[in-house]
Amino acid sequence: MVTIREATKQFLKRPRTIILIVLLIASVAAVAGFGLQEGLDLAGGSMIQLHLDEPVDQDTMTTVTAVLDKRLNAFGISDVKVRQSGDQDVIVEIAGIQPEEVKNIISTPGKFEAKINGETALSGSDITSVSAAEVTGTQWKVPFTVSTEAANKFAEVAKGQAGASVEMYLDDELISSPQLDAGLANGVGSTEIEVSGGEQSKEEAQEKATEIHTVLESGALPVKLSISGVNSVSAELGSQFETGALIAGVLALLAIVIVVTIKYRSPSLIIPIIVTSLSELVIILGFAAVTHWNLDLSAIAGIIASIGTGVDDQIVMTDEVLARQDKSNRKNIVKTRIKDAFFIVYASAGTLIAAMLPLAYIGFSRGATGIGMLTGFAVTTVVGVIVGIFITRPVFADYMETFLVKSPKQKMMSGKTTTSKPKKNKKKGRKTIAREEAEKNKNRR
Repeated sequence: MVTIREATKQFLKRPRTIILIVLLIASVAAVAGFGLQEGLDLAGGSMIQLHLDEPVDQDTMTTVTAVLDKRLNAFGISDVKVRQSGDQDVIVEIAGIQPEEVKNIISTPGKFEAKINGETALSGSDITSVSAAEVTGTQWKVPFTVSTEAANKFAEVAKGQAGASVEMYLDDELISSPQLDAGLANGVGSTEIEVSGGEQSKEEAQEKATEIHTVLESGALPVKLSISGVNSVSAELGSQFETGALIAGVLALLAIVIVVTIKYRSPSLIIPIIVTSLSELVIILGFAAVTHWNLDLSAIAGIIASIGTGVDDQIVMTDEVLARQDKSNRKNIVKTRIKDAFFIVYASAGTLIAAMLPLAYIGFSRGATGIGMLTGFAVTTVVGVIVGIFITRPVFADYMETFLVKSPKQKMMSGKTTTSKPKKNKKKGRKTIAREEAEKNKNRR
């Protein structure tokens, strides 16, 4: 007779079960190693909407987003997301930072020029690298390196101009005008140059030096832009959202447990359904950790929706299997019913994915405003459905085939036990009937 322990071994050796276990371990490792990236709804921060002066092509838009991303990272902001929204808008999401701290950095075009007696000696495109800003008291300076060609050009303009002012402009605003050193006015090119200045306080000097360093290092934007909107979420409010989302997830899981318990009342069915749902949750979180996908409120709603869909599919599969009471060929019946159930599951999943893909596409193309805010919902829902139909639900089907069906050996032994008793009872019944008929005939005579 096949024991439960042997059936468990058979189930764990199945390829799909092994794949599920490997993915669960990898997902847990990914979450532990990379962590989960929380969106503005949960972590707090800013979402800044930038509007370009004119529509641009894709190459220009790519340059704009790259410069902004580099500029914000150079400013010391690591948790930043810059993406285009159409052909004239850019969305900047910054977790943990309020908009006032980065408005100047974002909206500054970054056009740099150094002029001597009105003649341009250097421009931002000549800069090859920028060294760390240095602050001494209220004075600051930002050393940078230019190309050899640019150094020779600067030397030609500066030749014989010792003591003249080198006017350095950022976006046509004078930021520094140091006097030209005699060593730079001898006609010999130098690739090492610096921009310097002074402020009223040390804090202002540090802020100015950081701003100049950031803009020089990231380069100039190819088109002017302006801030068209700012949304911010405080860290305290984000913490409240996070707590609310966690409570909603727990309540959703509890509701699933209650519904499944009332419907089936059997631990052999309830526990696998719950374990399958939790497995889907872990794999989705692992996907989010690996791809650094922002988990905001809409994404969490998508996770809950995909898990609910998964439970619905498992109920369909379970009801299909339990619908037949005929035990004569139970194993073939289970396989057939599971196959029929999967037809329903795949059809439902295809319909749901087809409904979510346009929403995801519009979200990516429109950015984080309006309908674009539902991108996280669409993506996590689709990921959850794909994980379910290709990984967790096939394993659940394997579970039902393994544990809800008697093996041939068990059925054969059970058959021997049950067939011997009816024969004995049936034989005994014929003797009794014959004896009663004989007595009736005797009485009639």
